[in-house]
Amino acid sequence: MKIGEIAKQAGVTVDTVRFYERVGVLPTPERTESGYRDYAPATVERIQLTRELQAIGFTLADAVDALAAHDAGGATCESEGWRLQVVLDRVDAKLAELNALRERIVQAQNACAG
Repeated sequence: MKIGEIAKQAGVTVDTVRFYERVGVLPTPERTESGYRDYAPATVERIQLTRELQAIGFTLADAVDALAAHDAGGATCESEGWRLQVVLDRVDAKLAELNALRERIVQAQNACAG
């Protein structure tokens, strides 16, 4: 599949596909005789998985590492669960920051009301 088809099916831009290739999300595709990239249909699923990982809090680097572990074989929930824990810890830290900020705002409101 050509890059435009992949981008359209994955719901991203052509630039995103090229970027994902550069950073290691996608393997280097075959090239046609005329030099066009020729992606496997599974590329769409890989892009969508990457986007989903990012949506749940993985950084792009985290996603690349998780995909590399999967590609190496043997990646299981037991062996890779720590990645989800890292993201959860990051979310918990952010929630704590937001709760502290909320408390400061409430205190400021109370001070204004008093």
